[in-house]
Amino acid sequence: MKMQVMVPSDCMGDVIGDLNHRRGRVEGMDSTNKGEVIRAIVPMSENLEILVDLRSITGGRGSFAIEFSHYDELPGHLMDKVIADSKMAAEEDE
Repeated sequence: MKMQVMVPSDCMGDVIGDLNHRRGRVEGMDSTNKGEVIRAIVPMSENLEILVDLRSITGGRGSFAIEFSHYDELPGHLMDKVIADSKMAAEEDE
């Protein structure tokens, strides 16, 4: 997902760290009169709790917008987990 995160300047480092933790790739940053805008690509599966975390990091002063960007291959270590979980669920159904 393409993501634009609007944050106060004093929170920018913490928000970038959070995006990196979510396997995000920061593509750029812009300054505005209201703070900083961070542009990033972040996997959708990592965005499920971003609202709560962003509020916590920025003290409720941050906001974000997302839109679909592209499909990408799942990293190998996560693919193995998905396959194992799927096999386990199939065995439970039998």
